[in-house]
Amino acid sequence: MSIRVTVLTVSDTASSDSNSDKSGPVIKEILNQNPYRLVESTIVPDEVILIQKAIKGWVDSGEVDLVLTTGGTGFGVRDRTPEAISVLLEREASGIVHLLLSASLQKTPFAALSRPVAGTIKNTLVITLPGSVKAVKENLDALLADGVMDHAVELIRGGTGNQVHAKLLSSSDNSSDRAHTHHRNHHHHHHDHQVPQPRVLSQDPSLAVSARHRISPYPIISYEDALKRISDSIVPLPTVKRPVEPSLTGFVLAEDIFSPSDFPPAHTTSVDGYAVKSSNSAGTYKVLTSKTHSLSQEPPDGTIYRINTGGQLPVGTDAVIMVEDTRLVSTHSEDEGEENQVETLAQVNPGENVRDPGSDLRRGDLALQKGERITSAGGELGTLAFVGRKEVEVFNKPVVAILSTGNEIIDLKSFPSPDSCSSWDTNRPSLQAALEGMGYEVVDLGIVPDEIDAHVSAIRTGLEKADLILSTGGTSMGPSDLLKPVIERHFNGSVHFGRVAVKPGKPTTFATIPLASGKTKPLFALPGNPASALVTFHVFVIPALRKLGGWPERLAQLPRVQVELQTSMRLDPRTEFHRVFIRSDGSKLKAFSTGGQRSSRVASLSGANGLVILPQCQKGSSESIEKGEKVEAIVISEIQMI
Repeated sequence: MSIRVTVLTVSDTASSDSNSDKSGPVIKEILNQNPYRLVESTIVPDEVILIQKAIKGWVDSGEVDLVLTTGGTGFGVRDRTPEAISVLLEREASGIVHLLLSASLQKTPFAALSRPVAGTIKNTLVITLPGSVKAVKENLDALLADGVMDHAVELIRGGTGNQVHAKLLSSSDNSSDRAHTHHRNHHHHHHDHQVPQPRVLSQDPSLAVSARHRISPYPIISYEDALKRISDSIVPLPTVKRPVEPSLTGFVLAEDIFSPSDFPPAHTTSVDGYAVKSSNSAGTYKVLTSKTHSLSQEPPDGTIYRINTGGQLPVGTDAVIMVEDTRLVSTHSEDEGEENQVETLAQVNPGENVRDPGSDLRRGDLALQKGERITSAGGELGTLAFVGRKEVEVFNKPVVAILSTGNEIIDLKSFPSPDSCSSWDTNRPSLQAALEGMGYEVVDLGIVPDEIDAHVSAIRTGLEKADLILSTGGTSMGPSDLLKPVIERHFNGSVHFGRVAVKPGKPTTFATIPLASGKTKPLFALPGNPASALVTFHVFVIPALRKLGGWPERLAQLPRVQVELQTSMRLDPRTEFHRVFIRSDGSKLKAFSTGGQRSSRVASLSGANGLVILPQCQKGSSESIEKGEKVEAIVISEIQMI
């Protein structure tokens, strides 16, 4: 099988004028002389996000074995290729880096200024090459010599490398010794696919403030990629048996519910009236009741049987005449409140106003399906009661631990001095209200100061008492932003993303923390700005909570609708969630902006029931969406009429 290769040229100049790209064509020419198949080549400017986007697109396709980049590996101000790629690597290939540097240093000492990186992302090998044609040729000669690059790709694919080993063993004595050493090393590291260990990218809090990261080491990922990473990492909680009672609302069924028998079990009435023989003509009849007549006996001629909705018909009757179609003739003398004789004003057809046995459910019919939610509308709970279920198996509903971080915020319950310059903790009360309104139990971990020990203690408590930890603040680049360092360095957690291309909410962080049981627990660190925290809660946290609680994938995200904008909205380079009031005029849904959209302006969410999803602004396309255009919006609360 040929090796599938893509080539990425990184150059501001070449991205504007492809004819100035000299090294890319050289790579293609050399590859064409070897057993490689060029899948695709492209040029991007020296922009970290664009470099990462191109490489991730190729890697995620699963159709590429080798990615070669050229350019951006030096010490120039715009040279960012190593920074863009190194954070994506799951396994670094330091030996390949040494090989490239050694080959170039044999030609010129200036090769010491090159900063190559190499390693694997999933099952794809990525190698960075310099931008000059001369250096590219030297590096490729070293990689192709003795099939080094071929051997690496074969091992990444899961091969044994036996052909290479055999070739080495059949060469000269020195080569034989070298091959034996290589073979021994090969067995030492086995070349099998290991589960990638969590990579520590966060700053080391023990270092001086001046040594902290100036640029986040976490790559910015797309909104769609963030949702996928959350979904891929979340596993529904275990199931539990719970009694069928109103507290079951909000849970998700973990079993199919089948009808144990026919419902109704016998012929019953769908109205209030009198059970009759359909052959009886209109006239005056004596009234029988459950007190005066047994259902197992046929009513005598000249009588009818009074019956209420849902009641069983007595033997020998086959229809029910409605109360509205009768007239009272007389009452019992000893009990004037009780009917004695009633005149029927019409003759009814066989089966009229009668429900047949099994007409609602037959024995063995599926009454409710696994994955259905027990809603507050009452239909599901009523169905469970209807079929006689006293308890049912459901997915556990997640418990959420919430905390705020920062020395600058104070609890609303405290009483600061009048000259206090602190800020009220807005996020915990608003998030707790949202969570409890959705039926989730909340563990309040309070405000955590900017101290490592305090962060460790709070997270440990959250892991013990909750199924998901939700924090706000401490996700940016400040020296006191400790969430990511504590997650990675004290709990061996995996930060699945630390930045997302969304507005508001760029520093939103999602991580999982391993447990002794082998399972993991999710943690969301939302931005400290109140509007950012609430928006990202609805966009990212709710889908995770729903999946934890066993919601089907198709229902995990909040519902989306098409709305008509009532004001124009400017586009941003990031996907933006514009807070709106969604109102219905009876024929269509209209979206009204809540005003200023600053991430700190929590008032922009007061009364808001929707988030308009504004796409990323693309170069050369419109910079805004105009009034009257239709866009997609996430519904976060009940839609009202205009």
